[in-house]
Amino acid sequence: MIGAIPVTLSLVGGAAVLWVLGGLVVGVIAGATRGTFIDRALMILSLIGASIPVFWLGEVANLLTQSRWHDTWLFSWVPPLGYIPLTKDPWGWFKALVIPWFTLATLYVGLYGRVLRASLIEMMQEDFIRTARAKGIGERRVLLHHGLRTSLVAFVTMFGLDFGALVGGGALLTEVVFGLQGVGKLTYEALQTLDLPMILATVIYASFFVVMANFVVDIVFVFIDPRARDVR
Repeated sequence: MIGAIPVTLSLVGGAAVLWVLGGLVVGVIAGATRGTFIDRALMILSLIGASIPVFWLGEVANLLTQSRWHDTWLFSWVPPLGYIPLTKDPWGWFKALVIPWFTLATLYVGLYGRVLRASLIEMMQEDFIRTARAKGIGERRVLLHHGLRTSLVAFVTMFGLDFGALVGGGALLTEVVFGLQGVGKLTYEALQTLDLPMILATVIYASFFVVMANFVVDIVFVFIDPRARDVR
C-alpha cells in the first residue's frame, strides 16, 4: 500500500498540472473569441478529447511509443512500461510518466475547457463587469482580472472533486494500461482476491483524500471569490 501511493500521486499530480493549464488556456481563449472559428474549433477539439476513452488512448499511445515508432527519433527516449522512482532517477521518472500524464489529462482538458468557457461567458454578462467597463478598464483586464477570477469557482470545485477521486484510486485504467502499480490497480487486485484488510485500507485512504480535497477547495474559494469572505 505504501509503495503504491507515490505512484498514484506522481501520475495524478503531473496530469493535474497539464489539465489545469490546458483547461485554462482553452476556456479563456474560447470565451474571449465566443462565436468565432477559433471558439468552434476549440470546442470541437474539447468534445473529442472528452469523448476518447482513457484506456483506448493509452493503448494507442503504447502502440506508437512502445512498438511502431519506438525505434525512431521521435519516441526512442520512451522507457519500457512501468514506474521509476523519483529518488532513484528523476529524469527516468519524468520520461516514464510523461505519456501517462498526457493520456490522463486529455479527458480533463476538454471537460474543464468547456466548463470554464460557459462560466466565463455567463460571468461577462454580470453587472459588475458592465461597471468595470464603464470605468474605462481595458477589455483584457476585465476578462482576466474580473471575469476569469470569479469564473474559477466552478473550475476549482471540479478540480477538487476530480483530483481527490483520482488520487483515491480513480486512475485505475491509466495505471493498468501503463503498468503502474498505483492505488487504483492495487484496489482492483484486492477486490479480485477479496483481500478485505487491503480493501479497507484503500477505502480509508480514498476517503481521506476526497475530504482533504474539498477542504482545500473551500479555502481557495475565499481567495478567488470575495463574496465568500462576507459569509457569516
